[in-house]
Formats: sequence, C-alpha cells, structure tokens
Amino acid sequence: MASLDENNLLTLMGQEILPGKSAVVNFNIARLYTTSTVEVPIIVERAKKPGPVVLITSGIHGDEINGVEIVRQLIARKINKPAIGTVICIPILNIFGFLDMRRSFPDGRDLNRVFPGTPRGSLASRFAYQFVKEILPVADYCLDFHTGGASRFNASQIRIAKDQEVLMELALTFNAPFTVFSKNIPKSYRDTCAKMGKPILLFEGGKSKVNDPQIARHGVHGAIRVLNHLGMLKKGQTVPIKKEATILIEHSKWQRAKYSGLLHLQAHCGDRVQKGDPLALITDPYGKFSHQVRSNHEGYIINTNEAALVYQGDAIFHITTSANTHDQSGSEEEI
Repeated sequence: MASLDENNLLTLMGQEILPGKSAVVNFNIARLYTTSTVEVPIIVERAKKPGPVVLITSGIHGDEINGVEIVRQLIARKINKPAIGTVICIPILNIFGFLDMRRSFPDGRDLNRVFPGTPRGSLASRFAYQFVKEILPVADYCLDFHTGGASRFNASQIRIAKDQEVLMELALTFNAPFTVFSKNIPKSYRDTCAKMGKPILLFEGGKSKVNDPQIARHGVHGAIRVLNHLGMLKKGQTVPIKKEATILIEHSKWQRAKYSGLLHLQAHCGDRVQKGDPLALITDPYGKFSHQVRSNHEGYIINTNEAALVYQGDAIFHITTSANTHDQSGSEEEI
C-alpha cells in the first residue's frame, strides 16, 4: 500500500521516492490480448521540504482529451515541481480507452462508476481497487479533470458537494468561470475521495475528443492558483489574474428538443440568456420545416449539445435557474 512515513519517505507501488527526488512509477495491472503490457505512468515530483501531497488526474474516461492536455501542460511547464510537499500527476488513468478514443474500459464499464473497486471484479473494478489501495492513500488533496461526454460541451466549471467548507475554499481559489454544487455520484472517484476524507475538486470543461485551448487555460490557471494557495509554487512562478469572480450554481434545468431534426446553435456555453431569447433552430433536411428554440427561463448556459442531429426529447441546453457571484477577483502576483 502507498505510504508517506514520519521521515518523509514516500512509497508508491512498492517504489521508494526520497524527498527532493523525481520518479516515474508505472502502474500496470493488465495486458492487451497480444500480451503486450499497458502501463499507466505516474509522474512524481517531490520537494526537499515536507508539505501537502496533491494528486492530479485526468483521463478517467479515455476520450476526454482536454483533461489530459491540462495535466500535460502542468508537467511541461514544470508547475508540478513543488517548493514544498509532493505533486503526483497521472495524465491518463484509463489508458485502455485512450488508445482507441473510447470512454469506457475494455470490459465496457465506466471506470468512474466502479470505485472503490474490488480485487476480484471486472477489469475496471480491479483497476479502481488497485488505484485506491496503492496511490490514493498518500494524497492530501485531489484535482481531477474531465470534459463533457459525447457531443455535449461543458462550460469550464468546478463541481463540489454543497456545505463543504474546505471544498468551497478550494473552489473559490481555483476560480473557474462556474462552480456547480452537485451531489457525489455513488461509486465515483469523487465519492470515494469524500468517504476517505480527501478534498477533491472535479473540473469539467469542453467535450470529448476535442482539445480546446481556452478550456485548457482555465484548468491550468485554476490548478496553479490551488498550488499557490497551498504554498507549493516555486518562487518566480506567476499566479494568473482572477479577472472575474466564479459564478456559484445551485440549480439548473435541461431544455429538451420539441422536434427531431438538424440542430443549428445560436447560443453558446457561458452565455447568459433571458426568457424567450433564441437558442437554436431545429430544421428538417428538406427545407420545409424550421422551429425556433427559445429559452424557457433566465440563466447561464453551462452545457450545450453540439450534435448535428437531434431527436425529439434530446437534452440540448443546460441552463441555470439560480446563480450568484463570489468576489474573488484580484491582481497577478509574483511569489
């Protein structure tokens, strides 16, 4: 099991990593049909001074490229090299899904619905179990990066459970455009972290199979602000300006298509709309029919369906029904 002892010696997957050292630990529990090994690299950076252990993950769903890009940038820009403590980065948890751009594990299961896993269950469940036993125990804080599934585009947002003081403080520090209060889903990674007493921020932004530079920037800047808040950034690293306060979202509703047809978006994620504002057109392929979709209420659009075709009843816009800003604006600072 992973451990961090009183002498600040970190043990991960049976490998000892001393203070001030770097390591790449390979997480490997299964092989391909060809017997080739499939390794999940765990990138560990340790400062000489003791401090928090931050676990940064992405790619729980193999087709969520934007999350992978965020963690890649943190590593490439050496943001993961802390002044104190330890930063553990796993850019791609579901390497099986990443290889062929699929959301699920090879056994067809969603990795984010089988935590904390079992040692004798499905492949996804066994992977989750090993992760929870061999990696998660040493983490003090977790950052997990996701995107919208299928054709759904998420506005950049942090999701946290309500009435959690530590999570709220971290979310306000991250300062994504939106902070959404949402319950932990049973058997999810976030739910497991909560039960283990490990604060976790779940970031959502963009859509699957797409690398969006603006979404990546939101994720990278938020992670930098959190690491700075924990005192882990090295001197000279810049903390991004908080230009606008995060918008707190407690309630929202899906607006669904009344007709089937081609979907032509007229509003986009992040837009604030009023009741009756035009959102999209639904047309038939033959030029005979056109239906104007209008907003049912006032609010921010936090998710849009970017599919070219929709069926009657498909969710097309996720619009908030209550929102508040929290003043966390400030100036860029050098540390």
